[in-house]
Amino acid sequence: MISITAAGRLGRDAELRQTQGGAVLSFSVAIDVYRSGAKETAWIDCSLWGKRGESLAFLSKGTAVTVTGSGDLVEYPKKDGTTGTKLTCRVDQITLQSKRDDSSQPAPAPVQRSDPAPRQTAVQADDLDDDIPF
Repeated sequence: MISITAAGRLGRDAELRQTQGGAVLSFSVAIDVYRSGAKETAWIDCSLWGKRGESLAFLSKGTAVTVTGSGDLVEYPKKDGTTGTKLTCRVDQITLQSKRDDSSQPAPAPVQRSDPAPRQTAVQADDLDDDIPF
């Protein structure tokens, strides 16, 4: 068994399907890999089963996530007739980090009070209680 923990961004919107085994949410996570100074993108096809998958069906392309789960190498036929291998992950745990376009959202306007904040009055010596517990 392969144990996977990976942080990256969704490469496409998540897709929720109903199967005989229950609901499954499918999505791909893109991970930046640096080899010999060049940046490459590695892809992990992920599946999240059951109620957790149903509750995260809103995940969209660009959302930053960290996934943890069990992995497998799956062979598949390529368009050119050769056999390719892809990494899949049955997600046990997912953490949502942020969405790619969060920086494009305008910052919320600062809240300004229409009335000045009440001023605190100074404590007079007469107001203090003589019974000190220590």
